[in-house]
Amino acid sequence: MVQISEVKESQASRETQTRTAAHTHIKGLGLDEHGVARTIDGGFVGQNEAREACGVVVDLIKAKKMAGKAILLAGGPGTGKTALALAVSQELGPKVPFCPIVGSELYSAEVKKTEALMENFRRAIGLRIKETKEVYEGEVIELTPEEAENPLGGYGKTISHVLVGLKSAKGTKQLRLDPSIYESIQKERVSVGDVIYIESNTGAVKRVGRSDAYATEFDLEAEEYVPLPKGDVHKKKEIVQDITLHDLDMANAKPQGGQDVLSMMSQVIRPRKTEVTEKLRTEVNRVVSKYIDQGVAELVPGVLFIDEVNMLDLECFTFLNRALESAIAPIVILASNRGMTTVRGSEDMDFKGPHGCPPDLIDRLLIVRTLPYAQLEMKTIISKRAKVEGLSLTEEALAELSAKGISSSLRYVLQLLTPAGVLAKVSGREEITLDDVVECEMLFLDAKRSIKVLETTKGYL
Repeated sequence: MVQISEVKESQASRETQTRTAAHTHIKGLGLDEHGVARTIDGGFVGQNEAREACGVVVDLIKAKKMAGKAILLAGGPGTGKTALALAVSQELGPKVPFCPIVGSELYSAEVKKTEALMENFRRAIGLRIKETKEVYEGEVIELTPEEAENPLGGYGKTISHVLVGLKSAKGTKQLRLDPSIYESIQKERVSVGDVIYIESNTGAVKRVGRSDAYATEFDLEAEEYVPLPKGDVHKKKEIVQDITLHDLDMANAKPQGGQDVLSMMSQVIRPRKTEVTEKLRTEVNRVVSKYIDQGVAELVPGVLFIDEVNMLDLECFTFLNRALESAIAPIVILASNRGMTTVRGSEDMDFKGPHGCPPDLIDRLLIVRTLPYAQLEMKTIISKRAKVEGLSLTEEALAELSAKGISSSLRYVLQLLTPAGVLAKVSGREEITLDDVVECEMLFLDAKRSIKVLETTKGYL
């Protein structure tokens, strides 16, 4: 007799599931139907004006009236700038491209800074292509490869053609397919009972899922079941594909060399990452514009989020100005936690700009300000974050953490939560108490106390 036993979930696997990122709790902007920010919603607490401003931006992006414009999220560290950008992407939905980068990563790329910036611009612009294709769609009721003698001689057999029977709600059809299509069928792992569609022009095969007539075939199901297709087997079907302009650039930039030794060698010694020329991008834009005019494709301007914008230099800022004025441009969201600071790349070291940006770029930006949190707001954030991490706090511990957050920073007290939870567990408690928090503060210094130690201690290198 075959023995089947249930696998018990271990404590270790439960802990893995509760691993959380910095913004796991952010689910959206938390606005009502009139665009007014609820005090606590979507993972946000406070920052009402900034959330409402971002809500207006989301509406403009959806209405396609925001392309080529830029916004700057300005505020101190830990005031929710990255969380706002993430919430904007979640409000837009998965179909709108969202490309987050950090200002400093442009300097570590294999290509020029401006080229890396342009690549990310193109990643943030989507193209939705709608094609009406003639397809054969239905449930596979027959799949018979027919063999023939090998024309090259020998004992092997070759497949001459394949008979496929397809059934839809209105009837059945038997198709005689080319052997090359049989290879596609094998790659898709199609078997009798699967719902597929075959494009009549290209012969491309797509497996949609298993027919729901087989839904109770096994006790444990790991398949996706789909209903029997409606209409005739042979029909016209609208197929929608979402790609980015960067995908089109890279598809056309790949070298199409011959099969001789010299062309193969040139491809081997070619750098791993090649720059896309401006001429190629112009050609791609021309073809995209033609498709849009014909109504075949639709442009979907997405969001390019550049954090630590003060890390960019004058060369990047100049390029950013020109890129924003181009006919095809996404919405750009910048974030900075600096005030008046030196603009990188300027010959004059005393040349300072607001948030590290030159004056000509600042004039183009809509600036959204994020404010420091009050103690009550901080208390709510800490309790929400503790809940996300699966931790429980006493009222005294929560009050101590919120007070410490005002004197040091919100990030510091949020980082204390996990080690405090470890200390509580070691002491055999389910809840984090005031003693655990105080012990953590002794073990881990905040920035202000660390600076004091450095000032009063001699001998540091």
